[in-house]
Amino acid sequence: MSSYQAPLRDMQFVLRELAGLEDVAKLPGYEDVLDVAEPILEEAATFASEVLDPINQTGDKEGCTWKDGNVTTPTGFKEAYAQFAKAGWIGLPVPPQYGGQGLPSLMLGPTLEMWNAANIGFANGPLLNQGAIEAIELVGSDEQKNSYIPKLVEGTWTGTMCLTEPQAGSDLAQVRTKAVPEGDHYRITGQKIFITFGEHDMAENIIHLVLARLPDAPQGTKGISMFIVPKFLVNADGSLGERNDVECAGIEHKMGINGNPTCTLNYGEKGGAIGYLVGQPNEGLKYMFIMMNAARFSVGVQGLALADRAYQSALQYAKERVQFRDVASRSPEPKRIIEHPDVRRMLMWMKSQNEAMRALSYVTAASIDISHRHPDEKVRKEHKTFVDFMIPIVKAWCTETAIDVCSNAVQVFGGIGYIEETGIAQQFRDVRITTIYEGTTGIQALDLVGRKLAQDMGATATRIGKQMQDTVGVILSLSKDAEHAEALHEIAEALKQAIAAVTETSQFIGMTAMGDLRKAVACGVPYLKLWGITAGGWQMARAALISAQKLASGETDEFYKAKIATAKFYATHVLTQSEYLKRQITQGSSDVMTVTEAQFELDRKSAVPA
Repeated sequence: MSSYQAPLRDMQFVLRELAGLEDVAKLPGYEDVLDVAEPILEEAATFASEVLDPINQTGDKEGCTWKDGNVTTPTGFKEAYAQFAKAGWIGLPVPPQYGGQGLPSLMLGPTLEMWNAANIGFANGPLLNQGAIEAIELVGSDEQKNSYIPKLVEGTWTGTMCLTEPQAGSDLAQVRTKAVPEGDHYRITGQKIFITFGEHDMAENIIHLVLARLPDAPQGTKGISMFIVPKFLVNADGSLGERNDVECAGIEHKMGINGNPTCTLNYGEKGGAIGYLVGQPNEGLKYMFIMMNAARFSVGVQGLALADRAYQSALQYAKERVQFRDVASRSPEPKRIIEHPDVRRMLMWMKSQNEAMRALSYVTAASIDISHRHPDEKVRKEHKTFVDFMIPIVKAWCTETAIDVCSNAVQVFGGIGYIEETGIAQQFRDVRITTIYEGTTGIQALDLVGRKLAQDMGATATRIGKQMQDTVGVILSLSKDAEHAEALHEIAEALKQAIAAVTETSQFIGMTAMGDLRKAVACGVPYLKLWGITAGGWQMARAALISAQKLASGETDEFYKAKIATAKFYATHVLTQSEYLKRQITQGSSDVMTVTEAQFELDRKSAVPA
């Protein structure tokens, strides 16, 4: 099994050339990021490869164990978490006043990618910490901020999101957990399932952010409030008090991410867990989406991370495995499989997809920072709408693509890839959950079509399309005699056609929604994919243009030549799917609901006798 090595060269290129690290450094409070960005990446890469990677496969095999309400994480996880916390990685984007480093969200792109590629089972714990910290920081009281955030940042405590219940699944309108007022706190009773790191042995306290209903709450999602429910109650002086009425009833036995304990939590079996209201009553779902959006971005990066690790594994194997003669050679000697065209095609497909996902994810992260701190309100608003539009795409397109990348990696290995010892099977198992948690791909598609596209009548989609078209225009204006002009023009033409497809499809969905909403959302997932491959192609075109300019200025780095070649492959092998997706959506949406529920079963029934 090959070890993980962070793709630092590409990460640095995307940060500086595509995501605009220098522009982010001009935002108030981020002035020092240019000085620390490279050392942070180097240190993170070292931690990922030397601390997290060695316990990845062993953590998967050993898994977590549950006994009498307590969960033990795999060997080495507790020690690795102590190192992770001591190094300050949890507080990377957290304001210094709470013990954080105050760095931009943009730096979460590469660091999250490294942690999850090296060991996703471990990385899920710190990932949830970020969401809990952000939610308390934005809507918690001053007392809650000062009591909980510093401990979460230093890693002494960890945080969770407690949304899902057995009867509710993703439908949070069905949440039944109750919160009854009692003095300065509430008594919480109910059950939550699928809680990531809901119980573990890596920290001394766990801070659960729980969705529950007050006695007089309205029905549906408008009647949900959010509460802080600590595993151990916190005394006035910050020390830990008695154990709260929160019990881990068991952990799930999963297909993958076995190093991550996924728990069922019972609240109030002994009279009611003590909880503290966060923000205003009945505003909990709005607050939880603060965590949810942060988590959705992070899960998209998780998909990218596992895809890149799978690609690295497949590439290493292809360079070593000797099998079959070259189809174009008369030599009887077998060749390394990387020399065979079909294997090379799969590797190029994986490489191009990973680079497109990385670029789109980091560019979105930069817009998060600009939407928060740019001095011009108009600019902040523009970037916020871009982020809101892109979050479901980053989450769903990156994770769906990652499954395909990991599947192709298994294919490169051949039969041995199906064997657990190689490690590639674990990556395929681990990645499968990413399209499901924090909202399935279908839910992301509904968000994109029903909210993001509809809320401003397609204005944001139109503006992004114009930005993509501007890139096409710049490339097509280049002289035909310019170096790499032929490849750039082919890339631009492919992107131009994809933009036209996404524009026409958006108009179709907008018009259809006014008369038949079900038909409009029927192919929401293909529509999201169309946006993903087009937005990814936009970033690949930008990367190719910048690389050509670097080469024209005298640079001789082979990295830039590979960028252009990879972008051209993406244009011919990925962007060309846009026409097919457009036809599927505009011509096939009405076919989705044509077969009745009863007709689905007809092939299992005997024919009616003549």
